[in-house]
Amino acid sequence: MKIYHSKNFHKHTFCLWTEVSQTDFDLQKPQFKSKSGSEYYFTEKGVYRISNHWGRAANCRWRLISLSDYKNQHTKIGFARWTDFYPNDETAKLFFIQVNFDQKTVDFFHKDMPFYDGKAVLLNAVETAKTIKIIKQILNEEAWAKYLKYENLEFLRREFVEKIINSDLSLNEIKRNYF
Repeated sequence: MKIYHSKNFHKHTFCLWTEVSQTDFDLQKPQFKSKSGSEYYFTEKGVYRISNHWGRAANCRWRLISLSDYKNQHTKIGFARWTDFYPNDETAKLFFIQVNFDQKTVDFFHKDMPFYDGKAVLLNAVETAKTIKIIKQILNEEAWAKYLKYENLEFLRREFVEKIINSDLSLNEIKRNYF
């Protein structure tokens, strides 16, 4: 397993950053400032990032776990331990998807994260984006189920989403198998 530090954390990595409040962070002079204006503060345990953009950052996928609703272009402070960084490669099957059915939210995570149970199918970056789009349709729309016979739409949603997450089947293949 690769060890990340201040010299390599910004090169092809995936990371979930945790938002911290200004009071949790002693503002000082940044050790690095990117061309896009993000500021970085290095510690022995990890790195603080002050930025108004999260998600895709150059060749990295950095997502902010926000304390409140987050919109890009609002400056937030995130912290990540050096052990929170994982290798990112656009073509390798590195990502899995999790769904919160109660909140109807979908997120992707890296296969090396400690909570990956090995059940969900691993996808590359493009496949992950496409699959998330399909899952959001299933969770929030009804048109996909137009010609299906069912008694409980929420049960059907859960069943279809779980098959998408845990198999290589497409939505159309799942529909065909449903009949």
